[in-house]
Amino acid sequence: MSHDHADLLWRSDAVERVLDARDAALSRLGVTSVGLDAVAGRVLAEDVTASEDRPAHSFATMDGFAFDATADYPLEVVDRDVFPEDDPGELGSGRAVRIATGAPLPRGANAVLKVEDGVVDGGELAGEPVDPGTYVYERASNVAAGDRLFDAGERLSPKDAVLLRDLGVESVPVRERFSVGVLATGTEIHEGRVDDLDSPMLAGLVESWGHDATYEGSVPDDAETVRDRVAALAERHDVVVTTGGTSVGRKDYVVRALADLGDVDFHRVRVRPGKPIALADLPEFDATAFAIPGKPVGAHTVAVLVARPFFTGRTDLATVPAACTHDVGLGPDGFEYAVPVTLDGGDATPLGHTASALSVYEETFDPSVLSSSTRATRADGFVLTETPLAAGADVRVVPYPVVE
Repeated sequence: MSHDHADLLWRSDAVERVLDARDAALSRLGVTSVGLDAVAGRVLAEDVTASEDRPAHSFATMDGFAFDATADYPLEVVDRDVFPEDDPGELGSGRAVRIATGAPLPRGANAVLKVEDGVVDGGELAGEPVDPGTYVYERASNVAAGDRLFDAGERLSPKDAVLLRDLGVESVPVRERFSVGVLATGTEIHEGRVDDLDSPMLAGLVESWGHDATYEGSVPDDAETVRDRVAALAERHDVVVTTGGTSVGRKDYVVRALADLGDVDFHRVRVRPGKPIALADLPEFDATAFAIPGKPVGAHTVAVLVARPFFTGRTDLATVPAACTHDVGLGPDGFEYAVPVTLDGGDATPLGHTASALSVYEETFDPSVLSSSTRATRADGFVLTETPLAAGADVRVVPYPVVE
C-alpha cells in the first residue's frame, strides 16, 4: 500500500465515497414503522408523495369579508359568518360574507378584505379594492396531489412531522438504526496505562446522529487479535468504528486488518488533524468499517467531517462569520486545515495559539500536537482553510453543534 501524499483524497471525494457506502449499508437494514412523534433522526425507507392537494380548499388568513374581488362595491353582506369548522357553501354574485381566520372560503369567493378596512352600511359592504388572492391561502398552493415531498434515504427532523401530518400521514416506514460497535485499539489502552479518550466521544457522536452505539472494549496491538476482534464485531454490528492504529507505524494494524477482511475504499484524506481515516466494506459480514485515528481532537474532527455523512446523509457545514484575532500560519500545502477557535462576540480566537488559553503553537498551526490536547475540545467551532489566516481577516466558523 502506497503512503505518499498522492494517494490522499480531498474531503469532497472521500465524502462522495462515504455516501455511496451509506446507500449500500441502508439497503441492508430492515424496515419498521414509526409514528410522527418518533421521526426525529430516522431515515425514510420509501418516498412520500402527496395523495391530494394541500390545502384541500382555499381559506382566509385574516378576519374580514370574503367575496369575488372582480366584483364592484357595494356588496350585499349575507346574514351569516363562516368559521374554520364550517362548510362555507357557495357565495352568490355581488355578495360578501364575514369570515374568520382559518375558515374555508365559500365557492365563488377569491379574496378577503380585512375587517378594519371594510365599512358596512345598510347591509352593504364598501372598502378599498383588493386583488384576487388577497389574504387567501389558496388550494394546492402548498402541495399539489402527486408532489413528491420526501425521498427514500432522507433523514427526518422533528419539523418534518408538520408536513407529514398535513399530508394525512400518521406513521412512516423508516430504516432500522445502524448498530455500531466502537472498538479502541492500543496495548497502552488495553492494559489500562492510558485512558481511552476517543471511544466515549465517538459513541456519543453516533448516538447524536440517530444510531445505536455500543462500546466493545479494547484490543492490544497484535495483528491477529485486531483482525479477529474486528471480524467478531462485524458479525454482530452493521458498522464497526475503531479508534487508533490507523497510521503507518509497525504496530498500526487496523487498516491491514480491514484489508484482510474486506475492501479498503480509502485510507487517509487531506484533512489535518485527522488525516489517517479509513473506510472499508466488509462484504462477508454485510458490514461497513471506519478506522478513526487515535488522537482525540483529530478523531473528532475527521469523524464529523468525513464519517458524519454516512450516518446522517448530510454534507452541509453551516457557518457563522467572525474576525480572526491572530495570524495563523499553516504547514504543507495540499491539505484542508481545521483550526479550532473560541468565539467572543464577532471575534474568533484560534485555541492553541500562544495568545489563547491554550498555548500549543506560536505562528504556525500545529495539528499534530493540538490533536492530542483535550483542552482543545473547549473550542466553540473550527475554521476550515487551505490558506494561512491573518489577524483581522473575515473567517467562517463551523460551530460544533452544526456537526454534532
